[in-house]
Amino acid sequence: MVTSTKIAVAGAVAAMLTVEGSAYADQPRMLKELSPDGGSACFGRIYDASHLKAHPHQKVARIFFYHGPDPVSRVSEDPYDGVGSAGFNGFMTTTVRGASKPDWVGGWCNTFGEGEEKGPIHCGMECDRTMSELSLDANGRLKVDAFDRDIYLDVGAEEELGKAEYERQALGTDDDGFLLERRPVADCNAEFARIDPVNPALGDPLRVRLKPDQPFCFGRDYSAEHLASHPDQLTQAIRVFRGKAELASFATKGTIAEWPNGADLVVAMTSRKGAAKATQTYSCQGEADQWRCVAIAAANGASCDLSEKEIYLRRGANGMMMLANPNESLPLANLCQISGETKSDDKVFRLEAMPQLACAQ
Repeated sequence: MVTSTKIAVAGAVAAMLTVEGSAYADQPRMLKELSPDGGSACFGRIYDASHLKAHPHQKVARIFFYHGPDPVSRVSEDPYDGVGSAGFNGFMTTTVRGASKPDWVGGWCNTFGEGEEKGPIHCGMECDRTMSELSLDANGRLKVDAFDRDIYLDVGAEEELGKAEYERQALGTDDDGFLLERRPVADCNAEFARIDPVNPALGDPLRVRLKPDQPFCFGRDYSAEHLASHPDQLTQAIRVFRGKAELASFATKGTIAEWPNGADLVVAMTSRKGAAKATQTYSCQGEADQWRCVAIAAANGASCDLSEKEIYLRRGANGMMMLANPNESLPLANLCQISGETKSDDKVFRLEAMPQLACAQ
């Protein structure tokens, strides 16, 4: 299933809405059948209560198909360059009965054949899966066929989940053969925005909030009460900062136009086990609505592959910074001696802005 959260420890990409008309480095292939003028196209249908009552095996209450540039990824940390959509030109979103938010998938839509032998529009997804088969009726409505019940589930989900759980998570047996009306593109933008609504409390993205030529310091000192309620947390104190050395490094190798790409920062931690403070330097890249920061030098000079020793920074509400640790990548131990997902309760941290002196090494 396509998901929209990446501050979670698994580190999946956050899904965000883009503004119609934004500049794209990789324009999608547009189909004349769907978009005669070469612009974006939107089709949708919202089923009323009487229709759903007459079709008890249909779970889908709302369905929209969008043909055009990625309507899901929202410009936030990085200026959008089209990479996130993998060149998709077709996006489908559905909301099942009782759900508050839609599910969505994206894929590549193409036609095959010429003249009388020209077939329907085939929309494929990654892993050689089919998103749908599309065709237009005489009234210009879009018919959606071959819409699999397990389109939002992993391959082999029926066997893995068991029959009862599969039936609960899969779409209904009557969820196919949808007939969608052509609608304004704004309708699709609004529908895809429901996937991950903008939270005004988050304020400016980190790339705006944090300046390339200014230091910062975020951290947290955990109370005895907090540590008592989190016995599996090793961190007693944590700091995330850029100081003079990190500013000088960016001034040498980075460019303002590409900020925050190439920005170095330091994570310093004190363990509740009484160990000395441990520090680790990371190099960051803007990625959707967050920074992905990879360790660039192992502690105590050890040599190992640090490509998976990564952390993620994301803005939190009211000026906070969120730090996620998907793998064993915080300087609580020698990074070269551990591997795999974080086993302790040191996974997601809510950090507050602190005076720069609080991060002095």
